[in-house]
Amino acid sequence: MGNENNRELTMAAAISEGMAQEMERDENVFVMGEDVAKYGGIFGATGGLLDRFGADRVMDTPISETAFIGAATGAAAEGMRPVVELMFVDFFGVCMDQIYNHMAKNIYMSGGNVKLPVVLTTAIGGGYNDAAQHSQCLYGLFAHVPGLKIVVPSNAYDAKGMMIEAIRDDNPVMYFFHKGIMGLLWMAYFTGSTTHVPEESYTVPFGKAKVVREGNDITLVTLSQMVHKSMQAAETLESDGISVEVIDLRTLVPLDKDTILNSVAKTNRLCVADEDYLSFGLSGEIVAIVAENLDSIDLTCPVKRLAVKDMPIPYSPPLENAAIPQSSDIENTIRGMMA
Repeated sequence: MGNENNRELTMAAAISEGMAQEMERDENVFVMGEDVAKYGGIFGATGGLLDRFGADRVMDTPISETAFIGAATGAAAEGMRPVVELMFVDFFGVCMDQIYNHMAKNIYMSGGNVKLPVVLTTAIGGGYNDAAQHSQCLYGLFAHVPGLKIVVPSNAYDAKGMMIEAIRDDNPVMYFFHKGIMGLLWMAYFTGSTTHVPEESYTVPFGKAKVVREGNDITLVTLSQMVHKSMQAAETLESDGISVEVIDLRTLVPLDKDTILNSVAKTNRLCVADEDYLSFGLSGEIVAIVAENLDSIDLTCPVKRLAVKDMPIPYSPPLENAAIPQSSDIENTIRGMMA
């Protein structure tokens, strides 16, 4: 980890630390879900919490997502601040009514008289051959319905600050972490997600995208693990004189439209790289936002979208790599846009 001023954490450790600091600050914060207690979460997001806070505040649940996500929503309505983990986002189907019809809508339907400070965490993403039912992202699906804030960090610094921000929010927040950037020793991951993380408590505000690499030739809008693939592509392209500006969205709801539009107005080119599905998703939304503002933008070539092909995620490693955009795909697409 290094010294205190240069301490680095994995995303998993940063998320857990953010939860722990809020649990120490506010006794109404508690954690529950499948394997979040003794095991520490299968992707490490709740590691060490059981030993520090005990079984009354860190609770393993039965395999019944409808029950425990519904319980979290009810607890939030009564003044608690639950952090509840849906082990894989792919499992949303068994508890969609609780998420879409209760968690997302009951603040509105109560006329604002009920607060629902629920943080629903869930694992997303492919890249490690876990097949069609454990490898999706799906954040665009949840961003489509009003009432949910959608948070998708790409590195440990943001992960801690956004977790603290999420717990303090009086609205329901869905917090998506990509398995391939959590820093787990048992699976390959992008080391760039392990970053300096201050020991003190801090927040990262929602709705503020980050320009993680400045450039002049093309704007590349992305998020989550795809940020790291985009940075790899941008570094390679830089050696050939192509200057890529990389934007990490960080949150989808709220969405920072201004940072996107200001960048595209500067570069006059747009590419979107996304690990969600291509059709009816995030990449189309970003393109539409730019298209609606062409009075202030002079595009020099058609926009390009890289996203997951409209098919279930394959189990086979070569087929999975073909379905999910890779750094080389981003690089080749941008070269074609600059030709």
